[in-house]
Amino acid sequence: MDHLAPSNVPVYATTDEQQAIWDRCRDRGQPVIAIRRATRGYIVKYDLQQLDQQLSQRALQKLRDRVRSRRPYPTNTDPISETEGVGGEAGPVSGELHSPSEQAARDLASHISPFVLDRDNWR
Repeated sequence: MDHLAPSNVPVYATTDEQQAIWDRCRDRGQPVIAIRRATRGYIVKYDLQQLDQQLSQRALQKLRDRVRSRRPYPTNTDPISETEGVGGEAGPVSGELHSPSEQAARDLASHISPFVLDRDNWR
């Protein structure tokens, strides 16, 4: 699989639902790409930890650039802050990217999925 369609991104709200998604991905040998339904919006999560992998620096920078290019830059924020620029944390092993709606989160998860799913981007 090299891409995840927005409609195929799993959404969870409870710890049990999260664990089921992480277990299913681990059993398939795939990184996690999922959406957590939070109190104030939605959080796109990706995770390669259970595969003992991480994104290469080059792939991580491309992922950050791609996410940043899709977001309007918030006013009254630090223009060099990576966290504010991508709307969350985007690290080599895992990331949490905030979205205001479920559809926006699904679109964002689909948008980053090629970077996370491509094994050539892992080290």
